[in-house]
Amino acid sequence: MTASGPSPAAPPEGRHFEPDLRRMTRINLRPIASPMPLGFYAVAIASVLVGCLQLGAFPDGAARAVALAVLPAFVLQLLVGILAFGARDVLAATLMTCFSGMWLASSLVLVVEPPGGARVLGVLNLMFSLFALLMASVAGRKRALWLVLCTAVPRFAVAALANLTGVHWVVILSGALGLLLALTAMYTAFALMLEDMRGQEVLPIGRSGPAHHAVEGGLTVQLRDVERQAGVRRTL
Repeated sequence: MTASGPSPAAPPEGRHFEPDLRRMTRINLRPIASPMPLGFYAVAIASVLVGCLQLGAFPDGAARAVALAVLPAFVLQLLVGILAFGARDVLAATLMTCFSGMWLASSLVLVVEPPGGARVLGVLNLMFSLFALLMASVAGRKRALWLVLCTAVPRFAVAALANLTGVHWVVILSGALGLLLALTAMYTAFALMLEDMRGQEVLPIGRSGPAHHAVEGGLTVQLRDVERQAGVRRTL
């Protein structure tokens, strides 16, 4: 009589278990260049144009020209959002695609000038400021996004107040905050470009936690929990 170990328990009737496919599994990633500098530069350029319009730097009747000049930011940031989704960066993708929608809606209202357009833009700016506040509350470790969001919250909140009230000094304040947002976005974009070109952080953007480890950590850190990443795990 030959002794044998315990046989594996039979699966319950009606249930199917897949074989262990770990040795047959390969994970292939297709890295892409970071689209974020492009996204931040688009924010900066569009914010400068809108801010200058609110500050009175352009002659009367320039609103449509500004709208047409801002409209390409919609396309650029939509492209950045699509690429960020492909890079599995849900925060950046969500922010950039929402910025894209903001530029499109603002441009169309300025060009068409429908009745009540200013008030509609006011409500839209208010909702976007709330959205930016929620995004900022979860983006603390991604300081590049966090810095831009922390500047975008007061800028769009004041812009909403300017659209809804039409008070001159509020419009001026909104324009000044727009220039501050442009400056923040420009600095962040330049810092990210320098970092990508030189392979190390040159200008500080305050990364911490997983965002810091993603740049400074070794391969073991990079592959940590990769099986739980979107596009690898079975369901989202």
